[in-house]
Amino acid sequence: MKFVITNDDGIEANGIKALANIVEGDKYIIAPNQEYSGCGHQITTRRGISVEDRGNQSYSVDGTPADCSRLAAQALAPNADWLLSGINAGGNLGVDMYLSGTVAAVREATISGLKAIALSHYIKTPQKIDWVLASKLTKKVLDLLLTKDLPKGHFWNVNLPHLSPYQTDTEIVFCQPSTDPLPLTFKTEKDLYFYQGNYSQRKRAKDSDIDVCFSGKIAVSLVKI
Repeated sequence: MKFVITNDDGIEANGIKALANIVEGDKYIIAPNQEYSGCGHQITTRRGISVEDRGNQSYSVDGTPADCSRLAAQALAPNADWLLSGINAGGNLGVDMYLSGTVAAVREATISGLKAIALSHYIKTPQKIDWVLASKLTKKVLDLLLTKDLPKGHFWNVNLPHLSPYQTDTEIVFCQPSTDPLPLTFKTEKDLYFYQGNYSQRKRAKDSDIDVCFSGKIAVSLVKI
């Protein structure tokens, strides 16, 4: 199989390096040259997109995650079988998928006819991500999903839990994405409005991806474009 690896945290992020180390075989790294977290499905159409060839099938793109997917499918890796996006530093659960550049890359790849998986890691602030453990959990879920049937027009959205330091493994749970919004407010200072929100306090509908991930399990959702 031929893989494209991308993200929205930028080509130098720890998550994409961890993912690239996990994936074996023919792989292309085609990722943004800077962070695009929260950019959604933004694309670049009114200027040229600069692409730096870093060798060994690795490309740094002056564009969004969705741009990277389009470039992969149409120019840089046209015969790829799978596009993997992540490992994102932060959850992309439920309706967050509409905001996520990580998921947008996968959605765009699915539109282009590739099979695709988005991979994110929920963070329990102020804890830091253990990338060794994240890599282990990612390999576990990829070993499963790469062998499962993926219906046309669908992609996998995966959210890794933030486990306690003494935990070394957890189970994979297939679940539906939550439709509940993130509770938020705005703090005002003169004419400025500052977003305020607590990710860990969001509503946990029973058996939703949020509930599963917050319970310390790997949440996997099948999503239709």
